[in-house]
Amino acid sequence: MQPLHFPEYDFRFKSNENKPLIFDEIRKKFVALTPEEWVRQHVVRFLRTELNYPASHINVEKQLKLHNTLKRYDVVVFNRDGSILLIVECKAPTIPITQNTFDQIARYNLVLDATYLMVTNGLEHYYCQMDRELEQYTFLKSLPKK
Repeated sequence: MQPLHFPEYDFRFKSNENKPLIFDEIRKKFVALTPEEWVRQHVVRFLRTELNYPASHINVEKQLKLHNTLKRYDVVVFNRDGSILLIVECKAPTIPITQNTFDQIARYNLVLDATYLMVTNGLEHYYCQMDRELEQYTFLKSLPKK
């Protein structure tokens, strides 16, 4: 897999019917190692290792209902009170981050109401803080540590 702009982490891999799998420590199972999953697993490790977010507060690939359609978010981090601290949208490294990517995560945030947003393709990372009163987001250099 392609090197990403994250610290280097050790992952568990295996193969099933000649398809590579990576162990997801949040879902506690091996999942297909796609380019997007490679980014998602790096994000989870980054959140846990560099920002000290507890694994018990992280959710990966869950459905949400948006305008009568089912969508899937990549990563969500909860606060202790159950409110949502952060939503992360992951793209494969070959997918450029565009306004459409920000529009997608902003639509998810209409339902989830997170304080912070992160958009990444593993090579570029963007962090935002939501201002609910002004209904806009402000770009940040990094996310807060726990």
